[in-house]
Amino acid sequence: MPEPTSSSSSSPAASPESRPVTDRPHTGHGFGRLLVAVYGLLALAATGRSILQIVEYFDRAPVPFLLSALAALIYLVATVGLARGDRASVRLATIALTVELVGVLTVGIWSVVDPVAFPEKTVWSHFGQGYGYVPLVLPLVGLWWIRRTARATAASDADVARSAH
Repeated sequence: MPEPTSSSSSSPAASPESRPVTDRPHTGHGFGRLLVAVYGLLALAATGRSILQIVEYFDRAPVPFLLSALAALIYLVATVGLARGDRASVRLATIALTVELVGVLTVGIWSVVDPVAFPEKTVWSHFGQGYGYVPLVLPLVGLWWIRRTARATAASDADVARSAH
């Protein structure tokens, strides 16, 4: 199988999908690599914490601990979606990041308004305070990155279409 190259396709009418992967903007390249790494690390941390909380302390706060497990799953989906970078994966990552943002805002408000409901710290309680507020900021950064790479992809595809004529 030939290696993708960074040069343009020799066919002037090449479709954007047929262009080498390295020519196309991608959510898992550049700054996206750092974003994927942070999401991966957060997925591991949240998974470990939620498993420990569910196995050892479930009776103390079942709903918050299950929400932490949900957060871990969302972080995993976002990590894979951003890393893969194909259209379907980016859509899935966008959904995951949106659910994450709504979740951290909802749980954050809930944990401040009704602290008794969150007797133990979780990933999203107090807007991710236990994780340095990364759970609050990360979905905003992720959604910005997806939007930025989508615009770059559209501009790149438009350049290819113009050069084909």
